[in-house]
Amino acid sequence: MEDDFARVQHGLTHWWGGLGGEAGAQQRRLLVPRLFLQHFTGTSLVVESAEDPGGRGPLAAFLIGFLSQDRPDEAYIHFVGVAPEHKRAGIGSALYERFFALAREAGRTRVRCITGPANLASVAYHTRMGFRIEDGDHEVDGVAAKANYDGEGLARVCFVRDL
Repeated sequence: MEDDFARVQHGLTHWWGGLGGEAGAQQRRLLVPRLFLQHFTGTSLVVESAEDPGGRGPLAAFLIGFLSQDRPDEAYIHFVGVAPEHKRAGIGSALYERFFALAREAGRTRVRCITGPANLASVAYHTRMGFRIEDGDHEVDGVAAKANYDGEGLARVCFVRDL
């Protein structure tokens, strides 16, 4: 999986439609450093683009997840990306289902993840995938969020799904 680092970084730069400009792309790239692809390879997944049967061209999608070392009943999905041309094809859902299966096989009974409260598409997607929103300490656009979750001014919506 470490071999996929450059392709994942490319996706983090280009798949969000220029959201946040270069600063936004840089923030996304910083959220998935190489160490994730070195140390969580058994629970992180990539989907190759069908246009590249050799498997070394652009990715169609990726999921970076891990089994918690300190919470033996939990797994965590850190970051997921799907190339714009592959959205709505079921690839993202298939990645989540594969991760759920890996977590179950490892004896985990719940999966957690987060998103930004302004990302209403992500909130809707996660609730469709069976996640529930955990209680927050305030609301953003009607969505429960935890203020300063990832630092000052960085509220997050926290999700949990029982397996």
